[in-house]
Amino acid sequence: MPIRRLPPETVNRIAAGEVVERPASAIKELVENALDAGAANIEIQADGGGLSRILIADDGKGIPRGELPLAIERHATSKLEADDAGDVDLLRIHTLGFRGEALPSIGSVARLSITTRSRDEGDAWAIRVEGGDPRPLAPAAFPGPHGARVEVRDLFYATPARLKFMKSERAESMAISDEIKRQAMAHEAVAFTLSLDGKTTLRLPAEPPGDEGRLRRLSALLGRDFEANALLIDQERDGVRLSGYAGLPTYSRGNAAHQYLFVNGRPVKDRLLQGALRGAYADFLARDRHPAAVLFLDIDPLHVDVNVHPAKAEVRFRDPALVRGLIVGGLRHALHAAGHRASTTVAADALSGFQAHTGFASGPAYSPSAPSAQGFSGWTGWSQPAAAAQVLPGLNERTARVEPGWDSPSWPQQATAPAGHDSPVAHHAPADPLDYPLGAARGQLHANYIVAQTRDGLVIVDQHAAHERLVYERMKAQMAEGAVTRQALLTPEVVDLDPAEAERVAGRAQELAEMGLIVEAFGAGAVLVRETPAMLGDTDVQGLIRDIADDLSEHGQALSLKERLAAICGTMACHGSVRSGRVLSAPEMNALLRQMEATPHSGQCNHGRPTYVELKLHDLEKLFGRR
Repeated sequence: MPIRRLPPETVNRIAAGEVVERPASAIKELVENALDAGAANIEIQADGGGLSRILIADDGKGIPRGELPLAIERHATSKLEADDAGDVDLLRIHTLGFRGEALPSIGSVARLSITTRSRDEGDAWAIRVEGGDPRPLAPAAFPGPHGARVEVRDLFYATPARLKFMKSERAESMAISDEIKRQAMAHEAVAFTLSLDGKTTLRLPAEPPGDEGRLRRLSALLGRDFEANALLIDQERDGVRLSGYAGLPTYSRGNAAHQYLFVNGRPVKDRLLQGALRGAYADFLARDRHPAAVLFLDIDPLHVDVNVHPAKAEVRFRDPALVRGLIVGGLRHALHAAGHRASTTVAADALSGFQAHTGFASGPAYSPSAPSAQGFSGWTGWSQPAAAAQVLPGLNERTARVEPGWDSPSWPQQATAPAGHDSPVAHHAPADPLDYPLGAARGQLHANYIVAQTRDGLVIVDQHAAHERLVYERMKAQMAEGAVTRQALLTPEVVDLDPAEAERVAGRAQELAEMGLIVEAFGAGAVLVRETPAMLGDTDVQGLIRDIADDLSEHGQALSLKERLAAICGTMACHGSVRSGRVLSAPEMNALLRQMEATPHSGQCNHGRPTYVELKLHDLEKLFGRR
């Protein structure tokens, strides 16, 4: 079969298969065009999951009449400009769109209509394309002073086979909603309105640029809980800036759906960035839990390649290690600054578990023999079963009350100053125990839960989970102060790898040595392991090295070894911490509270579970109908 040139209509339909995967893809391209045109208000309408009708209306600068025919030609764009030599620099992309494929691709598979009024022209004009067939320009009515209205009807009618691969209308509508939410997160200064099948589902007013306006926009999209439990991220390194918000570890999710990543205002899905998120929260979450985060990376366009995928959903960094290090470092800095703080959802979940009771259906009960005029204080006699004539069970037990004079704590006293004090204070002489963030211990329940009173509420602490985190953080600090203890293998072990994998592992020999793993190159496709971290014990060296090679290939860092060391530290901390069922004295309980206040990340245990629940006084009053 001879080589032939494909007809332009076929070329456009092939391009449409890459760019316009589904209605949400078409809307993404059209919204990005509106943003590049400087729109301050964008309205999106979609009917039938976007397959019947799509309308994108904006108040941007519009398209001049003379450029409308060019706008529907393939690879025609206003976003790239050639230099004096006629070369176009694809490494300095400052706009969201640049390929010039969206409008002709959509026009080749649907009925496309563009109505626009340029900011520099008084009249409005329209052009139509049906299945790749352009129609002549015509005057048109336009409601605003300038902008564009792009309408798409019968998407994929010209390629009916593609319709068989579409999901239900509801699924396509949800995909459209998710896409608009991502665009709205990245551009808080732009107002968005989304209507699905004639019903307005999203109305977002423009917010002031900056962290405060961005958080209000994120709160409107992700909920008040995210706003209450989000940590501000703002770090910069070597000209790369990381900003946004990340959730507390105890505000984790069951999947990664609440992770949004943007590079220069462009929503992307990147394994490097997702791996960095995983690494930053490695010490705080179980493997089946995922952090909630909205992160924005601002980087010189010269250092990132956005021309990797036709839909521009993937990027490639010139220095991926710098980007990953910035994300991990920025997130860990914010988590460290959060101290012992736990998410507000912990208290909400606890409150939802309470049940109000107005009486008891069965069982022994106490009743006054003769209520007196003086009220409760005048009751002198009680009628009660003989078995209950003694002191009420529990009120005289050691674990139910705090009294001075009990045994001193078995771990060192470490206290932090209450709010308003600048220096640490000794546990035995606090200014006022109620002013501490976690309050003063009042008792121990079921030999596992410490009950403390604060100035405006109460705190319930899981003593085992809390001390487990304290021991774990102490072990991590000891590891950071010096080299990890190593053990030499009786016989050095050779691990066969792919030549590229072996080179990557050998190239990180110094980094691995800092974690107690001594490796060296051993030929073209193997590495030799001489020593391993002592805390790993008798480990599977072959599996460890292969896991490290996979991590270096995917994320650029040896997460497997770090996670194994962290897991060992976590196990040792679990076994070395205060056990559930141990009766604590008052000084021991208060010492544990003070250590929690002084230790970062003590709001959750090593598995991501909360170590304490705080209930405010107004929450308690709600339980009893006082509010």
